[in-house]
Amino acid sequence: MTATQRRPGDAALDADAALTELYTAHYRRLVRLAALLLDDLSTSEEVVQDAYVKMHAAWRRIRDPHAAEAYLRTTVLNLARSRMRHRQVAEKHAPKPLPDAASAEHGAMESIERQAVMRALRALPTRQRECLVLRYYGDLSEAQIAHTLGISAGAVKSHASRAMAALRRSLDDGALEER
Repeated sequence: MTATQRRPGDAALDADAALTELYTAHYRRLVRLAALLLDDLSTSEEVVQDAYVKMHAAWRRIRDPHAAEAYLRTTVLNLARSRMRHRQVAEKHAPKPLPDAASAEHGAMESIERQAVMRALRALPTRQRECLVLRYYGDLSEAQIAHTLGISAGAVKSHASRAMAALRRSLDDGALEER
């Protein structure tokens, strides 16, 4: 059956089949990507689900179905940015909590290094953090990162280089403070 002979419901079937295949192949990776950006698994799962819903609605407008993975990744990144902005506004207007009391878990040695890295990563400017997460977690090339973020490959290199230098300084300073 040619494209001109398709019945009206056939496009929905094509979108369903394509998205099922994309879901099976990329869902977990996209959730992990969102989790690294958002630091919250349940919100990350919601963001990825929203990205699939948006893609399903836009399937007829997608010119190149082979670019669907990149479209999904970009949509997840944009939705994660939106959630981060919302979280920042909510935190800005949240009532100030009472000072924290030291807890028994605070001194747990097994999580100190991970916490230090995550804290240093969160302290980076948004573009630098996004470049590092997409490069070292997402295992994307500089060109793919540039396409996803809508910046030049040179800007990706610059952001990544500055981010790595800032992480080194931050983690070295933290190691010196513990001694």
